Amino acid sequence: MDTTSPPAYRERSRGKSRSRTRPEGKTDYVIGICLLLVVVVLWTGSNFLTQDLFEDGYEKPFLVTYLNTSAFSVYLLPYLIRRTMERFRRDNVRGNTRSQSDYEPLATEADAAEILASTESSPVSSAVDRLNTRETAQLAALFCPLWFIANWSVNASLDYTSVASATILSSMSGFFTLGLGRLFRVETLTLVKLGAVVTSFGGVVLVSLSDSQQSTPPPTSPSVEPPPTTENPITTFASAHIFGDLLALLSALFYALYVILLKVRIKEESRIDMQLFFGFVGLFNILACWPIGIVLHLIGVERLELPYTNKAILALLINMAITLSSDFIYVLAMLKTTPLVVTVGLSLTMPLAVIGDFFLSKPAKAQVIVGAVVVLCSFVMVGLEDSRNDREQDMLSGAPLDSESSEGAVRLEEERSSSA
Repeated sequence: MDTTSPPAYRERSRGKSRSRTRPEGKTDYVIGICLLLVVVVLWTGSNFLTQDLFEDGYEKPFLVTYLNTSAFSVYLLPYLIRRTMERFRRDNVRGNTRSQSDYEPLATEADAAEILASTESSPVSSAVDRLNTRETAQLAALFCPLWFIANWSVNASLDYTSVASATILSSMSGFFTLGLGRLFRVETLTLVKLGAVVTSFGGVVLVSLSDSQQSTPPPTSPSVEPPPTTENPITTFASAHIFGDLLALLSALFYALYVILLKVRIKEESRIDMQLFFGFVGLFNILACWPIGIVLHLIGVERLELPYTNKAILALLINMAITLSSDFIYVLAMLKTTPLVVTVGLSLTMPLAVIGDFFLSKPAKAQVIVGAVVVLCSFVMVGLEDSRNDREQDMLSGAPLDSESSEGAVRLEEERSSSA
C-alpha cells in the first residue's frame, strides 16, 4: 500500500469540505457581500414597484411571478449564439481539411482519446469539473418549482393575510436555512449564528408590528377605471387569514430549500454556467407553469387580465428587468458566501425601505428605526462570524464540520485500501 495516499486524500477532502462552509478566499467573500448589497437595493426597488402596482388595483401575484421568471429565458440567447458560432467554425475547419487532404482520421479515434483522457483524470480535477448542459438543465428543473413557489406564495399571501403577518412568517427562512444548512453540512451551527438569526427575526417583528398599527390610508383610485372582477372564493372564507399565513410560511421554507439546493449541488461558482442555468429556469417556467394560471383563472382566484394602464405595463417591465439581473447576482453572492449570509442579508431590505420612505416624505416611527438597526446588526454578526473563524466549532458535534467529514473520508479510504 502506498503510504502517501491517505494524507493526500485528507487534503483533498478538507478542500472539498471547506468549499461547502465558506469561500476559500477573503476576496471572494468581500465580492459576495458587495453583490448581496446590490441585490438588496434592486429588490427594495422592486418591492416599491410591486406595492404601487397592487395599490393601483392590479393585484396579480401569479402573473407577476410568472413574467419575472420567464424573463430568465433571455439568458439562453448568448448560449445559442455561442453554440451556433462554434458549429459554424467547426464545419469550416472540416471543409478546409477535406479540401487539403484526402485522408481524414476516423472520428472514433478522437472519441476514444477523449474517453481515455476522462477516465484517467484524477479525483482532484473531477471534483471541480463544470456541469455539462444536461446536468445544468436537470438542476434548473429542480430549482424552477422551488423558486416559483417561494416567490409566488409570499406575493399571494398578501391577498389573504396582513402585510405584518406575511412579513414576519416569511422572515423565518433564516431558521429554515440554518437548520437545513446544518443537516446538509453547508452551515456550521454556532451560538453567534443562532443569535443573529433570532435577532434578525426580532427586528422584522418590530418593523412589521409597527406597520400594522399604523392607520390605513384611504385607497387611491387608479387613473383608469379597472374592469370589474369576480369575487375571490378564498378571501371570502372565514379563515382566509390562516391560509395566507400558511402561504407566507411556505415561502420561507421553499426559499431555504432552494438556496441550500444550489449550495449543495453547485458548491463553487466555477462549476456552472450561470447564464445557461437561469436560461433553462426561464424556459421550464414558460413550459410548465402556465397551466397553473389557467386553473387559478377558472376557479376565480386570479383572473387572467391584461394591464389596463400604461403605468402598470411599465411597472411589470421594470420588475422583469430587475428580476433578470438581481436573481442572477443573488446566486453568485450565495456561492461566494454562504446561504445563511444571503438569507439574513436580504432582511436589509427593511432598513433600506426605511431610507426610501424618508426620501418619499414618509417618516418612520421610532419602533421601525429600532427594528431596522437590529436587522442591520444581525447581518453584521453573521458576516463577522463567517469571515473571522476559519474552523467554526459546531454546537451539536463540538468539532468543525470539515474535520469530521475529512476524518471520516480518510477512514473510509483506508478501509478500502486495506480490503483491496
